[in-house]
Amino acid sequence: MFPTTDHGPRTTDQGQRTLKTAYLDCSSGVSGDMFLGALLDSGLPAERLRAELRKIPLGDYEFKQSHVLRAGLAGTRVEIVVPEKQPERHLRDIEQLIEGSALTKTAKERAIEVFGRIAEAEGKLHDKPAAKVHFHEVGAVDAIIDVAGACAGLELLEVSELVSSPLNVGGGRVEAAHGSLPVPAPATAELLRDIPIYSSGVDAELVTPTGAALVVALARSFGPLPPMKVERIGYGAGARDLRGHPNLLRLFLGQRIELGSRESGVGAEAANSDAGEEIVSVLEANVDDMSPQLYGYLVERALAAGALDVTCSSIQMKKNRPGLEVSILCPPERSDALAQLLFDETTTIGLRIYEARRKVLDRELVTVETRYGAVRVKVARRDGRVLNVAPEYEDCQRLAAEKSVPLKEVILAAQLAYREQASK
Repeated sequence: MFPTTDHGPRTTDQGQRTLKTAYLDCSSGVSGDMFLGALLDSGLPAERLRAELRKIPLGDYEFKQSHVLRAGLAGTRVEIVVPEKQPERHLRDIEQLIEGSALTKTAKERAIEVFGRIAEAEGKLHDKPAAKVHFHEVGAVDAIIDVAGACAGLELLEVSELVSSPLNVGGGRVEAAHGSLPVPAPATAELLRDIPIYSSGVDAELVTPTGAALVVALARSFGPLPPMKVERIGYGAGARDLRGHPNLLRLFLGQRIELGSRESGVGAEAANSDAGEEIVSVLEANVDDMSPQLYGYLVERALAAGALDVTCSSIQMKKNRPGLEVSILCPPERSDALAQLLFDETTTIGLRIYEARRKVLDRELVTVETRYGAVRVKVARRDGRVLNVAPEYEDCQRLAAEKSVPLKEVILAAQLAYREQASK
């Protein structure tokens, strides 16, 4: 989770804080300058961003921001102009620049993580430790500005979670320091291991190493646009105007909602009874000949591909063999993609697919302050009465590890903090 700035997330009428979600539509790829452009286009004040970037001792450079058209659609273009050739830098050089700056602790940590991922990818490709990697284009001032600016910008916009679509990497070849390389370039491909990618056939490099590292390091998950109330949309323009293809990174900013909640507006029953109803697809497969090691990966892939829930239940199959029933709950429009995923990632040779009615309580995601830190809490209601308060496991797990306290203490603290906050 992105820690919030001192301004904090906005509050509800009950005084509870709501969390802001950012969704990256990478159907035209992503680069560092496109990321910055999308943040600015979505409402990030340019002067506040420049003030943050001036905290990094990088010498003279010009920050250029302009509105341009890409295949007829408008977006914000960011260019960093440096008057002289920059030295090649190692990872430690960049870490020292960032650590020695006056950026916030969160922005520093995120930026260093991004460059660390790039160094690891380059090191693997060139068979050398990450610390020995020479950064070429990625070590230049413009790349440092792109990375630090993206990390600082997300914090300035008070983004609590970043979600990304699968990345369109493009196609063809690209000229780099090591010669002519296929798209995606080797460093980009290495960075995008285990990340959903595809190529739409555009003959251009759509994802750069810097863009890939930003998304991989900062995104919480990958998949379709989650249910959210969109408040702002920004378009970050790439350097090239590609014929017939808008070279734009689209950024949605807003509040995450739960289907069936009052805010989502899904179904008339939701407004009347606090229990929304929707149609979902259920995919089931019985498996008795697959290694248990593969199930965890399957669950991760399914959730990233848009599944609402994934379960594995023990069953007894023919010939008295123990097996597992894999069940996936998803929106109907995701059933085909998830069916293919089940065939790809399991040994099943058949599936059961059917539609079901699902009732869900009115749910709200808020955050509370505990003595250990901020924790997101999911609150479920019916007829205005709170029925369940569930702290988010990932937040509690992270704080328990950071503070070296039992996990159950963090969970209890979050529950008590919510009840105290709600009673005011």
